[in-house]
Amino acid sequence: MKITLRQIEVFAAIARLENVSRAATQLNMSQSAASTALLELERHFDCPLFDRIGKSLRLNGSGRGLLAQAEDMLARAHEVESYLAGGRLAPVAVGATLTIGNYLATLVVVDYLQKNPGSRVDLSVCNTQQVIERLRRFELDIGLIEGEASDADLIFEPWIDDELVVFCAPSHPLAKAGAARSAVLAVQKWIVREPGSGTRALFDRAMRTIGVDAEVSLQLEHTEAIKRAVESGFGLGCLSRLSLREALRRGSLVEIKTPELALGRRFQFVRQRQRHLGTATRLFMAECRLLTGNAGDTSELVLPFIP
Repeated sequence: MKITLRQIEVFAAIARLENVSRAATQLNMSQSAASTALLELERHFDCPLFDRIGKSLRLNGSGRGLLAQAEDMLARAHEVESYLAGGRLAPVAVGATLTIGNYLATLVVVDYLQKNPGSRVDLSVCNTQQVIERLRRFELDIGLIEGEASDADLIFEPWIDDELVVFCAPSHPLAKAGAARSAVLAVQKWIVREPGSGTRALFDRAMRTIGVDAEVSLQLEHTEAIKRAVESGFGLGCLSRLSLREALRRGSLVEIKTPELALGRRFQFVRQRQRHLGTATRLFMAECRLLTGNAGDTSELVLPFIP
């Protein structure tokens, strides 16, 4: 064989990080050794894989074509290593959007690790756009998203249905009304998620559909911060029913029915089309499905106490 797995590993790390020094640090090798490995790979086939612009590296067409194959090869190599090491599963890099990450994914991770001692899960919690970008860069094995997205390089698989809920504080004038039409919603102050989140995208689309230009007074990246701000009586919020279940049960927040708004959505699995679906990733996805079981949507889930 004219190439080594180490050369492929170095190439993939440099491609992801766009920096030889950071790639070398990640791989626990010297910068000169990493540079040499990349140069040997390129010179052997007389095929540059990066455009050199000053000290920075940018994948060229050949490099982009190789990256997907390299990541697939490395994923399979990790499985071989795990098998030879006694059957331990390869680590799983999971990206989850905020609602899923805070209210479902951590429960899945705990169950998965208990059933597979010695395994490892690296869970990153961010918004839908960030999960998609990290999947494109081959930094994640699987994404769990609540927003709608499309990308020819990614595979989307349905998981479980969810819905957003408009809510307010018990002291808010709409709390006693229990429902609100578009004319009322149009004059409210709103506390919502940041642009780039699946929750915000669905909220904006639903409001546009009924001809409402929502007055967003505050946008926050965390559901708990939104809930606290709404509890103060400042305005209305719109979040997943999953994230509100305990607050609605306690009565610290009140649901407002909005018959004109289409707020249903579906949680999805997302993965790289060109990346090998390893055993560990398949088992993790199976654990996700096991957690949700036969529930038709998130309102039917039987979960441990979620504050």
